[in-house]
Amino acid sequence: MLDIKQIRENPQLIQERLNSRSGKYDIEPILQLDRQQRDIEVTRSQLQARSNEIGKLVGQKIKSGVNPQDPEIQGLRDEGNAIKAQLSELEPKEKELKAEIEQLILAIPNLPSDATPVGKSEEDNVEVRRWGDEYIPQNPNILPHWEIGEKLGILNVERAVKVAQSRFINLIGAGAALERALIQFMLTMQTQAGYVEVSPPLLVNTDSLTATGQLPKFAEESFKCADDDLWLIPTAEVPVTNLYRGEILPAESLPIYHCAYTPCFRREAGSYGRDMRGLIRLHQFNKVELVKFVHPGTSFDELEKLVGNAEAILQALKLPYRVINLCSGDLGFSSTKTYDLEVWLPSSGKYREISSCSNFVDFQARRADIRFKEAGKKGTQFVHTLNGSGLAVGRTMAAILENYQQPDGTVLIPEVLRPYLGNQETLTSSIPKNS
Repeated sequence: MLDIKQIRENPQLIQERLNSRSGKYDIEPILQLDRQQRDIEVTRSQLQARSNEIGKLVGQKIKSGVNPQDPEIQGLRDEGNAIKAQLSELEPKEKELKAEIEQLILAIPNLPSDATPVGKSEEDNVEVRRWGDEYIPQNPNILPHWEIGEKLGILNVERAVKVAQSRFINLIGAGAALERALIQFMLTMQTQAGYVEVSPPLLVNTDSLTATGQLPKFAEESFKCADDDLWLIPTAEVPVTNLYRGEILPAESLPIYHCAYTPCFRREAGSYGRDMRGLIRLHQFNKVELVKFVHPGTSFDELEKLVGNAEAILQALKLPYRVINLCSGDLGFSSTKTYDLEVWLPSSGKYREISSCSNFVDFQARRADIRFKEAGKKGTQFVHTLNGSGLAVGRTMAAILENYQQPDGTVLIPEVLRPYLGNQETLTSSIPKNS
């Protein structure tokens, strides 16, 4: 969340930055409530000071021998009682205003960084670099990943719809094995890069989703339990970031790197009609997530390293991709700067997002109250948090099924994955013999 002091002291700059995002955000209601709250705070402080002064005066006069029933003392007591009555009205009003301000601020997104291009939509995103053009297949008859997957019998939609509903999928035989191999490979790569693996809860409470920025704005995107204050996680970012919620970390423990494999659950509200087939936009999908907690002075350098960790997976798999610097209008709610990695999908002739790597600076840390303290220094500071996909497993599978597809309809297995799959060179058909 944004700092109310920052909003108060730089309202024009804050509003300008927000105007560069998609959507409309107005900080004037926050400023109005803030002025009311601070006026009440000043009055309350003055009244409290006078109340304390009266208490001392009454004590001093009685101690000096004045009769407690003296009219002067009674007058002071009457004034004190009147002040207490005023305070009893002001204090809850001030508390109510603070709560209103907090709720309004929670609905305000992070500010785009100076290094974020200004733009209205994805059309204004800036390509930073490409990698792997030499690996783009020249086969002109590549089938979409869902077609080759169904042809090989490793991917099935109909039975998933029967078990659940649309936007779910079954992976069978070599398909399930390929997914498992990818997860193991990604975790191995990231732990070797210095990330400490976490296996977190898949259900989180409202405070956790609020801390990372999914709530209150994106409640409709998440699956909520009917009888408990629990939500299915949309990404491992949520439980892993909240591991340190409400804590003060020693500065020497930073940076903290975590990786986690989890299933992810998203309602994809408003996206119906888009990517209805295949592995691109599902209600349930698997992902390896990277999360960092770092010193504020290093977070933008840490973002570049994070992107490199995600790129390393694509390069090892020899999948062509490009890196995009998202513009302000395409930026996620909590992010100040984001790079998307987009992998080449030859069947559509397009690059498609496979990882999103973001720096949130202190936005999530303020919501989650994650701070650090440097030895010998007074006070604490908020950490900076970052995360990124390393990678989205289903989309990686889709890219392999298309980029490694051969003219005869077979699909080669990337060399780095073969040790996880019994050193097989091609995906085997999983169509039952009696089907």
